Amino acid sequence: MAQRRAPQSEIIALPKPALTGSTSLEQLLAKRRSIREYPATTLKLAEIGQLLWAAQGITHPHGYRTAPSAGALYPLQLYLVVGTVQDLVPAVYGYDPDRHYLVLMQGGDRRSLLTSATFGQDWLVNAAAIVVFAADYKRTTRKYGERDKRYVHIEAGHVAENLFLQANALDLTTVIVGAFDDEEVANVLRLPMQEQPLILMPIGRQQ
Repeated sequence: MAQRRAPQSEIIALPKPALTGSTSLEQLLAKRRSIREYPATTLKLAEIGQLLWAAQGITHPHGYRTAPSAGALYPLQLYLVVGTVQDLVPAVYGYDPDRHYLVLMQGGDRRSLLTSATFGQDWLVNAAAIVVFAADYKRTTRKYGERDKRYVHIEAGHVAENLFLQANALDLTTVIVGAFDDEEVANVLRLPMQEQPLILMPIGRQQ
């Protein structure tokens, strides 16, 4: 992902993702639900790594990922807004799928500021972490022209469902949040000019 090359001190290697689980796909589909209640809890770094890998991890030597992308152009960038995660200080991190790393973007707990951009969805601040999807449409426009947004939004749906199912497999909860002030979210996260926020997915533990 990286918009800049981060010093080694700003890079956090994530645990290697597991490739087997104890719950069938059919069971995960049957129990998938949108949850908006987030009790105070702390997530494990391995859980965060597994979630991000499921969403955008590399699964092929040619760089192909867990979710399909039109032309394998991968216009999405995932950011992790951390509140309470073991071995991570509260901060905003970018996910680097090529190396399965987190890259520190800015320090401090930004959950409250992010929540203030969601038109009264105050429950979101209680999530242990929030995954933010952003898109650089130009990556897709260069090949597909005016159909770019359609393809990017289809891809975002694939990635979100991957994240949903992986959360269920880990006995975690999430929901898709699409109602927010785009400019405010971009300002809170200090997104690069070419990126636009698309989805917020808070992560918590099942009660």
